[in-house]
Amino acid sequence: MSIRNMSRCISSLLGAVALLCGCSSGSSEIDLTVIPPGLVSDKVDLDLRYGISNQSNKSATYDVEVHAEDGLLYRDCVTVGPGDVWSYKQVIPSSTISGDKTVTLRVLSNGKAWEKAERVSVVPSESRSIHRITGAWAGICHWSEVEGKHWNKDIRNLSESQWAEMVRSMHKLGMDMIIIQEVFRNEEYVGKHSTTVENYRGKAYYPSKLYPGRMDIKSVDPLEVIFSEADKLGMKVMPGVGLFAWFDFTKESLDWHKNVAKELWNRYGHHPSFYGFYVSEESGGSLDNWEWTEEKRQMRRDEIVDFMKEFKSYCRQLAPAKPIMLATNSFGVKGAEPTYERLLQYLDILCPFGFARMPEGDISGKEAADILQGLCDRAGAHFWFDQEVFLFNEDNSLYPRDIEGIIKDLNLLDNFEKVLCYQYPGVFSDPSSDFRVGEPKTFKLFEDYQNYLNNLEESVSTK
Repeated sequence: MSIRNMSRCISSLLGAVALLCGCSSGSSEIDLTVIPPGLVSDKVDLDLRYGISNQSNKSATYDVEVHAEDGLLYRDCVTVGPGDVWSYKQVIPSSTISGDKTVTLRVLSNGKAWEKAERVSVVPSESRSIHRITGAWAGICHWSEVEGKHWNKDIRNLSESQWAEMVRSMHKLGMDMIIIQEVFRNEEYVGKHSTTVENYRGKAYYPSKLYPGRMDIKSVDPLEVIFSEADKLGMKVMPGVGLFAWFDFTKESLDWHKNVAKELWNRYGHHPSFYGFYVSEESGGSLDNWEWTEEKRQMRRDEIVDFMKEFKSYCRQLAPAKPIMLATNSFGVKGAEPTYERLLQYLDILCPFGFARMPEGDISGKEAADILQGLCDRAGAHFWFDQEVFLFNEDNSLYPRDIEGIIKDLNLLDNFEKVLCYQYPGVFSDPSSDFRVGEPKTFKLFEDYQNYLNNLEESVSTK
């Protein structure tokens, strides 16, 4: 518990109960984020982020308190300049909050009060992992028509009500965090680093005011549907700030990402489910964009570090308690440790993929996971698993992976505090829905994974 500068605090939050009855939950003026959200093992730490945005034209003093049901976690009194923000990170062992609890942030300033609460569910586990997939990517369309051959036609034709049903079906499997892969598709991008903010020709999946192009999909604003339905179910959503261009972390890409992040926050930031910002560009695990010379490899590594440093600083001014996430692959990690040490200072969540298909001559997937876990631990960053729940056909199209392979990975790679999968639409389909995205075998995987969850719950309850 941190208690700082208490001499400046005049009012007590404990005496503001009557005022709190009239305050709005989820206000953009205050924010509380729990990392990781939802179910979490008692072997990991909880990262609590508190934020205040002073939206007035003069300095203001705020009394801040954070409570769990078991007692006070944090108390402070802070002064925030006009138009400025304040944020604070508090890390506590998850065992401090056992079972299902509510963490509540309360803020009082000049007779005005705000409150925001988040549920925390801490479960006993022998490792950091709880051996469940607790979130999933939901790409509006797959970026590759080849890889998305079996589901892109279906997903393009989803109506607003069907997108809402998709969110509800994810909730049935406990996949309560949704990562939207991208909010723009840059179909004209050819070659590396040829795009600029001015000549960008990408098409938006939502009614963007930044660029006129729109993706050819049935739903007018699937993002609004996803956020709204997630609000109702207590789920979380990270919109993908992208795509400018694959693996592009140049200054041009940074400027574009700032513009899109601001529009996404202004348009959807009022939703309680808005969890943070996912950078869609991805990267190889070596962080060097596969350049041929050492000079260029180092240039790309410097670019990605500079990008994340500036992007995190920018997003902090928009939403001071929201995390930034990047998904890289697990290839070529060994040798890139010095760059990760710098990068992870400006990255809240690293969520790598590809551990089950390491290239010949590389280290094993488990070794790569252990190296990255150690780097994240030392930097105070979070290490999540982007589990691939698909396999490749001979024509490189994707199809649902068998449940045995999925369970094998969940048990082998048990050091991840949170497991997300790529992706739900086209790989899982709820048999009770009146539509299907992808092949019939998507129904089977849904049922197989649901059975796995049921067996896991029975196993836990008998211990």
